[in-house]
Amino acid sequence: MTGLVIVGHGTRSTAGVDQFAALVERVRRRGDIGDVEGGFIELSRPPLTDAVGALVARGHRALVALPLVLTGAGHGKGDIPAAMAREQERHSGLTYRYGRPLGPHPLLHTALEERIDAALAGASQAGTESADADRAGTWVALIGRGSTDPDANAEVAKVARLLWEGRGYAGVEPGFISLAQPSVPAVLERLRRLGARRIVVAPYFLFAGVLPDRIVAQSAEFAAAHSDLDVRVAEVIGDCDALADLVRERYAEALGGDIRMNCDTCAYRVLMPGFADKVGRPQRPHDHPDDPVGHHHDHGHDHHDHHGHEHGSVAVVGGGPGPDDLITVRGKALLDAADVVVVDRLAPQGLLAGLRPDVLVVDAAKVPRGPSMAQEAINAALVSHAKAGRQVVRLKGGDPYVFGRGHEEVQACQAAGVPVTVVPGVSSAIAAPALAGVPVTHRGVAHDLTVVSGHLPPGHPDSLVDWAALARARGTVVLLMAVDTIAKIAAVLIEHGRAPETPVLAVQDAGLPDQLSVPARLDEIGAAAAREEIRPPAVFVVGPVVAVPTTGPTG
Repeated sequence: MTGLVIVGHGTRSTAGVDQFAALVERVRRRGDIGDVEGGFIELSRPPLTDAVGALVARGHRALVALPLVLTGAGHGKGDIPAAMAREQERHSGLTYRYGRPLGPHPLLHTALEERIDAALAGASQAGTESADADRAGTWVALIGRGSTDPDANAEVAKVARLLWEGRGYAGVEPGFISLAQPSVPAVLERLRRLGARRIVVAPYFLFAGVLPDRIVAQSAEFAAAHSDLDVRVAEVIGDCDALADLVRERYAEALGGDIRMNCDTCAYRVLMPGFADKVGRPQRPHDHPDDPVGHHHDHGHDHHDHHGHEHGSVAVVGGGPGPDDLITVRGKALLDAADVVVVDRLAPQGLLAGLRPDVLVVDAAKVPRGPSMAQEAINAALVSHAKAGRQVVRLKGGDPYVFGRGHEEVQACQAAGVPVTVVPGVSSAIAAPALAGVPVTHRGVAHDLTVVSGHLPPGHPDSLVDWAALARARGTVVLLMAVDTIAKIAAVLIEHGRAPETPVLAVQDAGLPDQLSVPARLDEIGAAAAREEIRPPAVFVVGPVVAVPTTGPTG
């Protein structure tokens, strides 16, 4: 009879590993599948290679490989097949049929329903009047893992709707703990505004782990801040007969060839808005610490908590102009899921306080006339951590491609074969003027905008700026990194034709509580900046837009 290898992702949670092992043993005890083993692709023992090796040693050359995952994200679509391909290279003649993900499935929905009802004190006996009344007054927040695969996130939304239909709950709203929105606090806040007074947070997870623990912590934090709400957290699905029954069903359909996996909305095959970089992306197997192939994790220093679908990747994230809440939604989600954060001095530092305790933070500051991490060292750190299997966020101030050397880091990752993505950020070139009440363009006033690096003074042999052309322009000039050079820049602009009375505004620490705005004429800005002791980070706005009437700072 064809052997079954049950493939898990892996977790640092001992309880999660134990629950996985218990499920494998439960399936094995049923006796209707001839031979069963289970293994993980990373983080936990036993590794997949041991499970496959044990089955091969007992004479199996044909297997069913069943991904023990709830949604068809990158683990199921790419990581596990890549790992099984490596096993085929190790074991000549080995073939396997690949099962599909577990959900959505009525068996799981029933299990979720039981966990939710168990969380309602006195309402675990479905069908009674008290249970019906409790359900009618209960909103459910169904929280999935979250993925950068939109198809997988859509599966969670589908389960939420299927869980709501016919079960009598006041409503079921989907959310995510990692990599996708809405977050746990956002879902709870939405339910609160909808009038909920009792909420059961239902983790859509098979087993215990770091992320389910985080769901509990975030739910407790929200409940503590809203004493009028009754917030309860249900248990994960866990080792149970329903899950074992579903494993047997997926095994049988793999043998029968009835694999109805949805590829119509797969981001690896179909161009989905915002995910064009995924189409055709090659898949690589995970490197398990107990697998003698590839780069090994050091369990004593492992910061890896893999929440996405990639094995080791870098996201170059623009953190915005300074305030913590001006980072993009995608940037914040990637930051929340990171194992390593390599951070700039001008990135929003307050966001670091919200990182998990196990996240490694690497200071990549380039302090003017102070400590500085060489760009080559930054590139090497990004590559080495990603190749060690970690999710790395390179957190930069503003936008990574606006004088941020972000593309140099992208090129370094690409040259090393490391998956890398770029998340744009709000550039201080636009944000600082706006936060000071100045539009960089305005109808009838300025139809062009030039953003210039002022770190090299006019006349410097390495400068690429045509200062004479800028002086002839009529629109807005925004100068970044120009605190030390503003007097020389102003003099050259005037020398080549810019009017001395041109209004200029210096904006320091834009958007922060100590934001400082200093207005001056072009021929006076150097002296004004020195007198007011303007220091980095500061932006200088030159042009008639500075004189456009305003109601004052917008930050």
